Amino acid sequence: MVKLYKIKNLHCANCAAKIERKLSKLSGVNSASVDFFGEKITIDAEENWLNENTGKIEKICKRIEPRSEITLI
Repeated sequence: MVKLYKIKNLHCANCAAKIERKLSKLSGVNSASVDFFGEKITIDAEENWLNENTGKIEKICKRIEPRSEITLI
């Protein structure tokens, strides 16, 4: 299952790349991509994983970019 998230206040492409690498390494995630210019995160993972781990996604983003805001599209 694929879900899209809007990420606001992402200030550099390097941070976007770091977030993408961290999300891609999570168990249960098939793929993850962060579009810096489009301010979007696309995650392909098992449906149950996505429903149960939204907080984990936000935590990773906040750790790398503290002022970021994540919302489901």
